[in-house]
Amino acid sequence: MPSPYEDILYDARPDGVAVITINRADRYNAFRAQTVEELIDTFQRAGWDRSIGVIVLTGAGDKAFCTGGDQSAHDGQYDGRGAIGLPIDELQSLIRDVPKPVIARVNGFAIGGGNVLATLCDLTIASDRAQFGQVGPKVGSVDPGFGTAYLARVVGEKRARELWYLCRRYSAQDALAMGLVNAVAPHDELDAEVDRWCAEIMARSPTAIALAKRSFNADTESIRGVSALGMAALSLYYETDESKEGGVAFREKRAPNFRRFGGPTGK
Repeated sequence: MPSPYEDILYDARPDGVAVITINRADRYNAFRAQTVEELIDTFQRAGWDRSIGVIVLTGAGDKAFCTGGDQSAHDGQYDGRGAIGLPIDELQSLIRDVPKPVIARVNGFAIGGGNVLATLCDLTIASDRAQFGQVGPKVGSVDPGFGTAYLARVVGEKRARELWYLCRRYSAQDALAMGLVNAVAPHDELDAEVDRWCAEIMARSPTAIALAKRSFNADTESIRGVSALGMAALSLYYETDESKEGGVAFREKRAPNFRRFGGPTGK
């Protein structure tokens, strides 16, 4: 049967592992609205399929896990539904809500919204070639919810602020040291390492794991409300000249000049 998806590959394996792959390697697996809709659909399929015990999220090819929102589909708003034309907040919540562990298999760049997805997954296993980092303030954007508040829970306030304010790149070993990933494997052994983690999980009680996941999430559930509020504010920000400057500069391959717009305190 032909795949019902254009941007996603979905494989429900006989060993109880569902692999969801962002299949936009030519865009470094950046997501547009359609990509996010298809991710939502596949996570719902895998999350409530009783034969599935673990979900693996990854990106096609060897260069990128995911590099966040596709700037070619972002001009003030993205090209779909939701507060910002991109239901990314629904996807983020769904990764938390499905009663199965979600493992991020990070095979390359995990940048911007891709870094947020890797952070939100229950576990993150990275290739030694992987790179992590945020990019929002470089392109006139930010993730004002799980991408900031939950990141601070994972790596600490100081590191989270560093990631967002400076927009630096971090190696897989850097990410391991700050607690952003669980394990780093040689690139050609990444699949074997992910499979080992999946096999261990599949040998455990699925109900106990589901209860543990709910319990872990309860402590940070308030961030969902912060995210809803933040996305509403982000929608307003995307309509400003300051935010649009980021996308225009990206497409024109030049450095943005945000300061000429005055910032939140005016000129």
